[in-house]
Amino acid sequence: MDGLVEAVRQGLVAAADPAKAPEMQQYMKSEMPFLGVPKPERVKLLRPVFAKHPLTSRDEWLRAVLTLWRDAGHREERYAALDLIGRYPGWHDPTLLPVYDELVVTGAWWDFVDEIASRRIGPLLRAHPDDVEPVVRAWATDPDRWRRRVSVICQLGSKNGTDLDLLRDAIEANTDDPDFFVRKAIGWALRQHSRVDPGWVRAFVDSHPGLSPLSRREALKHL
Repeated sequence: MDGLVEAVRQGLVAAADPAKAPEMQQYMKSEMPFLGVPKPERVKLLRPVFAKHPLTSRDEWLRAVLTLWRDAGHREERYAALDLIGRYPGWHDPTLLPVYDELVVTGAWWDFVDEIASRRIGPLLRAHPDDVEPVVRAWATDPDRWRRRVSVICQLGSKNGTDLDLLRDAIEANTDDPDFFVRKAIGWALRQHSRVDPGWVRAFVDSHPGLSPLSRREALKHL
């Protein structure tokens, strides 16, 4: 585990482009600095690193993920932690929800939160609805705006398997929220679902006049 973490850090430093780092940090409006490693280069360099340092236990994997995340000095280290999560899909189950919750609350920005919501929590919800749905439902009314955003957008990939009751309740719980990221999430979730059920989305928008103009505009973009 220590060898993997060190190899990831060394690889990112070796690939760093100091000229790109300030621009990347400015774009992301990030307090944490960047090394200047764009995603394509990061993915390319991490693939052989992960292959060279296989992890043999779930506990070891989680320690590596959390070490990269918690001790990160640059944003790319946290991206690498998320990449490492995706490397071992067989170890994903509802017991990871507290880990994902930590990453959402401490990451507290859309680049981290959206990936965790759509690529990690969403698949767990579809695979284990009895375990995950109550947690997501509770997040819909949580004081933390990023938990609320997760509750709205975690079903982006669910298509016809979308839990419409959960989607409706998560949106209705946040309709009056003035936060940009929550309003954007509502519109995004509705727009995505309109690809498979445009009638439901149009009826929902028509029956919810309290939706913000941003949410409404995003929801109807493809209708």
